[in-house]
Amino acid sequence: MGKKHHKNKSKKASRSKVKLGKAPGVINYVGERKEQQTSITLYMYTEVEFSEVKIEKNRITESLNGQSIKLVNVVGIADEATIENIGKDLNLNSLLLEDLTDTLHRPKIDEYEEYIFAVLKMLYLDENDDLVIEHVALTLLENAVVIFQETEEHVFDGVLQRIKNKSGLIRTRGADYLFFALIDAIIDHYYVVLEDLKAKLEDLENEVYEAPLKETAQKIQAIKKDILRVRKWVFPVKELINRLIITEHPFIQKATKLYLKDAYDHCTEINEDLGLYREMAISMMEIYMTHMSNKMNEVMKVLTVMASIFIPLTFIAGIYGMNFANMPELSSQYGYPIVWVVFIITGIGLLIFFRKRGWL
Repeated sequence: MGKKHHKNKSKKASRSKVKLGKAPGVINYVGERKEQQTSITLYMYTEVEFSEVKIEKNRITESLNGQSIKLVNVVGIADEATIENIGKDLNLNSLLLEDLTDTLHRPKIDEYEEYIFAVLKMLYLDENDDLVIEHVALTLLENAVVIFQETEEHVFDGVLQRIKNKSGLIRTRGADYLFFALIDAIIDHYYVVLEDLKAKLEDLENEVYEAPLKETAQKIQAIKKDILRVRKWVFPVKELINRLIITEHPFIQKATKLYLKDAYDHCTEINEDLGLYREMAISMMEIYMTHMSNKMNEVMKVLTVMASIFIPLTFIAGIYGMNFANMPELSSQYGYPIVWVVFIITGIGLLIFFRKRGWL
């Protein structure tokens, strides 16, 4: 499963335009990767054997025969006809196929007699540390797991390496453990995203306290939006994991439920951290606005002090600017320097008064 990265395009997919007037169960791709071609890779393994092959789009059911555990990775969900054919081969409900091709659909888990179907979001950072959100669907069969993803990303690489290297328990357990391992890999990448959000929040916190700029508010707003986006797709996962823990479906073994409980704890921690980060972002915006208000108050205080000094000086200058003939000071030889002395004494006196009152 490759290591290519793709940034989300600025133009958002519109579910309403695509699905407007369509009947439920009609497959319509809602997303930005309309040119993505569908490819299928089959991984088969037992405790002693492992194989990896590319398979044709119409041979999935045939490839699932045998007792080995299979991982079918379907990359590219924009080709509606291909997805419909794959769904028919696997006997998937058309409503599920509709959700599978809707990249805006919220996370969910549906249980059927012959399979368990899950829709989740893969969250990771690209080479520019920008948040990327990818749509992924997992289908648990009796001896196989089928992955449907938009693009071939690195999120599941760790699981694949464990299968190849016989690392951990994955080669000795059934398809339900593989199903858990894939979900756990998605959850683990949530931590990577959260650590990035935490680092950005800490940097912004220092900036807000030390020397906030006009751009600081934009940064706070941007990270707040990222937190809300992450929370939107991550928050429901906790309940979905709990459903797998309490399910009586025969495909989920009791031993696997112990590991699912650990994933549930991780989801609880992630949701708590997201709530904390959201509060931090709100608090930083409030601190920024307070800092800007205080800065404006300082400017207004300086202007008020300057105005307070010049008001009496302007008053004195105004009096002696009147053109009356009988003003005794106008004929004084020392009238001009005396007025300047009065100006200086008045200004200095007001400055001393303001400083003693703590206004400066």
